[in-house]
Amino acid sequence: MTQPSDHLPDVQIDTSLTSPQGCAAAQRALDYYLKPAAAEEAGEVRFFDVNKNVSGEEALVHATDLLRCAGATAYEAAKQLQGSSRDLALSVVHMIDMARAMVDRALERHQSI
Repeated sequence: MTQPSDHLPDVQIDTSLTSPQGCAAAQRALDYYLKPAAAEEAGEVRFFDVNKNVSGEEALVHATDLLRCAGATAYEAAKQLQGSSRDLALSVVHMIDMARAMVDRALERHQSI
């Protein structure tokens, strides 16, 4: 006579997990698969974060504005400096301009889709 397929044999499972690392790893795995919200919260804590409802296009537009303001600030600071300090500040202006050009290009491509 065979046992019904829904009947599982009594098996002793060792649940003592004596290693603290094993317990933490098991808990993270369970949290990841069974509680997705808990896995997301375990990420990096940030002082400033972007609202998850902000679209990619809105983020690019805001990044362009931030880069414009940063460039203006760095340029004004450079006007007050001399020598290598001025050169460094103007190099920051240049890097900000390059980053802004890249964001603008991404925004143009996003809008053409």
